[in-house]
Amino acid sequence: MAGIMAAGPSEVPASIATFPGVTERYFTRWYKPDVKGNHCEDHCILQHSNRICVITIADAHPLLQKGKPIKSISYQISANCSRLQNKVSGKSKRGAQFLTELAPLCRILCSDGEEYTIYSCIRGKLIEVNENILDNPSLLQEKPSTEGYIAVVLPKFEESKKVTQGLLTREEYEECLSKRFNSTSLYNTKNENLAEI
Repeated sequence: MAGIMAAGPSEVPASIATFPGVTERYFTRWYKPDVKGNHCEDHCILQHSNRICVITIADAHPLLQKGKPIKSISYQISANCSRLQNKVSGKSKRGAQFLTELAPLCRILCSDGEEYTIYSCIRGKLIEVNENILDNPSLLQEKPSTEGYIAVVLPKFEESKKVTQGLLTREEYEECLSKRFNSTSLYNTKNENLAEI
């Protein structure tokens, strides 16, 4: 270990330099593609072994792919419901808002006027929302799996094993993205051929 400490930055062994981060070590990634039928609006759920789930946007989401500037983020879901009003206390998380799979968590408005709604994707109690992204929306695009997360949800204990039903593993999601890319490429090729006629 002393040899590593004495080594300069360029001499750090590759095994240490590529050590996986916290999210890769302690969380399992699950994906929900095309949430509510919205093409490419994919969500990612990071599930910890203690049942806690962190809701984020997936890498293929238009907010990350198109790099659209975010104008505002709102946890105000309706006139009577704000996720910011969620007050949780105690071990049993009393006072937490209960979410269904399609419960909206927040709305993200881009500077071009386009709006994206982020959904829970799982059933459970809303433990917290990430208020940091309200003041610094760029976190959502720069660090979506860490500081730019949307919310933390705790599924019911009895539902914790089946909470991932309907979600895709990383391998299944990559296959889904591959099919999406291939079908988009095929669609573009057909349109190019029609334009030539």
